[in-house]
Amino acid sequence: MDFGKLFSKVVKTVKENIEVETKPASQPTAQPKPASRPTTPAFERERTALEWVAYFKEILATEFSQYSVRENVAVTDVAGYASDEFKLYKSRPTQAYKAEWGQPYTFVLEQAGSLKGVVMLGNGHSHDSNVKYLIARMYAKKMGIPYINFYTQMPNERDYVIGRIRKFL
Repeated sequence: MDFGKLFSKVVKTVKENIEVETKPASQPTAQPKPASRPTTPAFERERTALEWVAYFKEILATEFSQYSVRENVAVTDVAGYASDEFKLYKSRPTQAYKAEWGQPYTFVLEQAGSLKGVVMLGNGHSHDSNVKYLIARMYAKKMGIPYINFYTQMPNERDYVIGRIRKFL
């Protein structure tokens, strides 16, 4: 392509752009229709702590009927009074945490007299770093018991809860 043809194409394009920009305002330009947004379901009202316990209790009773379920079980009922103080942090090996300082397990699942798993309900992601929850989780781990935690600020839909408990058990 020679320079003259290229120059004439550039001039033509500039003229077209000038004509579009200088159109009278009386001629409205068609605006593209915005893409439709998917509707999000309205959030349920938040449940209270007692409503969460009742919700999980119902799921455990119907979907995991082969297990007996105990509620609000102290860590010492599961681990005993730990005279062997459990060292929780490797960075502070002299700091010891006793089982009686742990957060009680929300639910303990048992079958034929043996522990099969614990389910903990916690409010907020901070419960994961709360020392009471850490002690409870570490004692469950020490005893080889699956520790399943759920955050109560999340939706925790029934299928999700059932699937997650089955995965751990």
